[in-house]
Amino acid sequence: MTAAAAATASEHEIIEVGAEDLPLHCPRPGTSLWNMHPRVFLDVAHTGTTRCPYCGAEYRLKPGTVLPEHGH
Repeated sequence: MTAAAAATASEHEIIEVGAEDLPLHCPRPGTSLWNMHPRVFLDVAHTGTTRCPYCGAEYRLKPGTVLPEHGH
């Protein structure tokens, strides 16, 4: 994610993420220092969408995203 995309996250724009972005956390790499908050890991795998409790950024899985299976 670019710094511009991170900045728009706080404006409640939906940020699409793929399997390569997991584990998902906010703030994302490239977020401006002034726009930082404590890192929080977000679970987007179960519902396909989630919102950061700090900044309100909404994350959604990209259409067609195949998540890796974790057999434990």
